[in-house]
Amino acid sequence: MSRQEATEQYIRALKLGQKNYKECIVQGRYPYPQVLDEILDEHMVTGRVDMGVIEVPTEQIVGTKSAGRRSAFASDFMPLLDLDTEFAQKWMSLCAAHLGDEGIRDPIRCYEYMGRFYVQEGNKRVSVLKSYGAPTIPGYVIRVVPAWSDDPAIRAYYDFMASYRMTGLYRVHFSRPGSFAKLQAALGFEPDHVWTADERQHFVAGLTYFRDALRKQSPEELPVTPTDALLVWLRVYAFEQLWSFSAAELNKSVAAVWPDIKLFAADKPISVSTETEEQKAEEVPAPNLFGRLLHAVFPDHLNVAFVNEYTPEESDWVHAHDLGRQYLEAMMGDKVTVQVYSGVQSGEMAEKAMQEAAGSGVQVIFATTPTLISACRKLAAKYPGIRILNCSASMPYAGVRTYYSRIYEGKFITGAIAGAMSRDGEIGYVASNPIFGVPASINAFALGARLTNPRARIRLKWFCVEEDAMRALASQGVEVISNRDIPSPDRIGEPWGLCQAEPDGTLHSLASPYWHWGNFYVKLVRSIFSGGWDELNVQEEERAVNYWWGMSSRTVDVLLSPDLPAGVAQLVQILRKGIIDGSIEPFRRPIRSQDGQVRNDGEKWFSPEEILHMDWLCEGVEGSIPAYDQLLPVSRTLVRLQGVYRDQIPPEKEGTML
Repeated sequence: MSRQEATEQYIRALKLGQKNYKECIVQGRYPYPQVLDEILDEHMVTGRVDMGVIEVPTEQIVGTKSAGRRSAFASDFMPLLDLDTEFAQKWMSLCAAHLGDEGIRDPIRCYEYMGRFYVQEGNKRVSVLKSYGAPTIPGYVIRVVPAWSDDPAIRAYYDFMASYRMTGLYRVHFSRPGSFAKLQAALGFEPDHVWTADERQHFVAGLTYFRDALRKQSPEELPVTPTDALLVWLRVYAFEQLWSFSAAELNKSVAAVWPDIKLFAADKPISVSTETEEQKAEEVPAPNLFGRLLHAVFPDHLNVAFVNEYTPEESDWVHAHDLGRQYLEAMMGDKVTVQVYSGVQSGEMAEKAMQEAAGSGVQVIFATTPTLISACRKLAAKYPGIRILNCSASMPYAGVRTYYSRIYEGKFITGAIAGAMSRDGEIGYVASNPIFGVPASINAFALGARLTNPRARIRLKWFCVEEDAMRALASQGVEVISNRDIPSPDRIGEPWGLCQAEPDGTLHSLASPYWHWGNFYVKLVRSIFSGGWDELNVQEEERAVNYWWGMSSRTVDVLLSPDLPAGVAQLVQILRKGIIDGSIEPFRRPIRSQDGQVRNDGEKWFSPEEILHMDWLCEGVEGSIPAYDQLLPVSRTLVRLQGVYRDQIPPEKEGTML
């Protein structure tokens, strides 16, 4: 390489450095490489590890070990000193060596802390090689191990150190703990699989190809690591598809999941919507409402599809949703055209059904069980114009809205009935699965029971752990037991809901919360006609939306036995009215958890997110939330998707990856 070529390369690098420096100043960022000695305190360190010579990713070299000569470089290691300086002359000599027969052979020396590298010797070598876009630089590395803490970044780094022993790659670095296990599963590897040299090379090539597409989608600094973004992409696509995609196809696929990548980086990726459009309209000042109506163009007809995992004959849950579908058709008449796809019990069948619905011109899809979320995600990436809803809670996907109901409001009422009807205060409760919202229902029931019987104790058992939990409680002499709720009022088969054990051993139903999905579907479709769906898009910008409606929307109600004592029935109506008008809130009262911790002093309003994500149980509840390995096999798929501890469950090679 000639000296002239080296000079021209320095001039190009200098311009890049000056540009980077100015941008940093304008944006209020530090314009030079970071200095490890200035950001690291010894009390933050638990040890140092000699890593030997490894290939250091250039994009992860962010600074220097000490402050010497840092002002010679911009934050991206491009030079800042003039062409006639000694620094520039040495830089150009290295540049000539890099592209000459000799090459730059000596490894740099650097320290690595929290996945970032700080150069001790070889700053100019880094600058030269970065100016040519070299992906890696040989480096002798000392790892600085941070002291353990519960900080998510520290936990993620410890997760990385464990994964490095299996991958040998610094590029496989995530911002959240537990992510590497999901990557192993997505790649079809066992959790403890050690990557071969060929597997490392194959992955790096794929990651590089993916990262190029990622940068075209967002040339600005990403809020997540490239492997974070790849893991989001792998929720929809398989890793091997990288090789079958052209550059244009890959760019399109990254654009399709880009909203989910941004959600991944958000502090609060999910917005919980607790009010219907009618309720919100009552709170909106007239000028705002008129302005919305003036400028919007609303549809006058919708093609709607319902996708059910089972048939209505096979599943009470699906039957309840099918009743809701029939109610929607009866109420909306010729304003909707409805298609139904039932019995799609595999992911492949669900994807095929949704693809068929999309091909027929459907505009709205309701998928009625959480296990259909994977097919929903894939369809949303392919057809961003279709409104897709999945009956589940707390799913962080921009293209799929979720919906569920605040059934805990009904549980609070049946708890009050149980307290009033129990002679000794011993009350049984059979819970379904440890998923979002279920601990809230247990706690609401317990608080309702103690409202009418301060000495009430709730004996908790789980249907997902023992199949005949109801009979087990009855055999222990418990007279009042909350069983699994009825899904809809027309499917009444005792024992359902809150039951009373008779002396002869029979169980007589007293009351039960139930879902009125028809009201939800009608109100949701009407919100599309009125523009409420699109307005929520604007309000929430890039957050996923979770509809979580309750008794005030008539999505939840309580069915009472005609044999319920008149005084108790009157109490139910008082509580029901109070919950609907907001004067009664089940959790706005003094609350202690089982460990004695004060959860509410009586003045706090729990947010919808706090209620939905409760993972603790109230004082007075005897029992615990079962661990994953205690569950019956039939419950594990649902708990993986919706479990209150789903992030701690090791992922599987087969199945949905969150």
